[in-house]
Amino acid sequence: MTEHNKKSMQDSKTYKSRQVFPQDTNHLGTLFGGTLMANIDEIAAICAMKHANNTVVTASTDSVDFLLPIKNGDIITYIAMVSYSGTSSMEVCVQIMIEDIYTGKHQLAALSFLTFVALDESGKPTPVAEVYPENDIERWFHETAEARVKRRKERREESKRTIQFLSEINDQQH
Repeated sequence: MTEHNKKSMQDSKTYKSRQVFPQDTNHLGTLFGGTLMANIDEIAAICAMKHANNTVVTASTDSVDFLLPIKNGDIITYIAMVSYSGTSSMEVCVQIMIEDIYTGKHQLAALSFLTFVALDESGKPTPVAEVYPENDIERWFHETAEARVKRRKERREESKRTIQFLSEINDQQH
């Protein structure tokens, strides 16, 4: 791959900060999980588009791990980066940080991995640049991506078998 077909993880890193308000919370006063997931998908898509210089679609949300409650009034920052790139797909890691504005302390509240596919003007998958890390954190995410990609492919095959089974059962029942 030529040098111009490579981009650093910093090139497409994307940030979004917001404060949690009462309308964003459930009866426990914590951020609705669905609201968090919608924001994750949005910031991850923007990050993937910046990397691909193209339109992208969400291929999968691989995981969303809720680590700390995000409460009414909290200021949260979504940090998205492309941690791995395949031929036309990209793994995007999103870290959700709670910021204490009084102390400046940041805590990881949630972590998510999503996969996006770049599309050309006709809606067909199109190649993306190879991504490379520049610091220790990025290197860790990049080096551990291969195992996540393997698990993702295995899970996708299992999903295909489940869909096939459900299709056959539904055909028999109708």
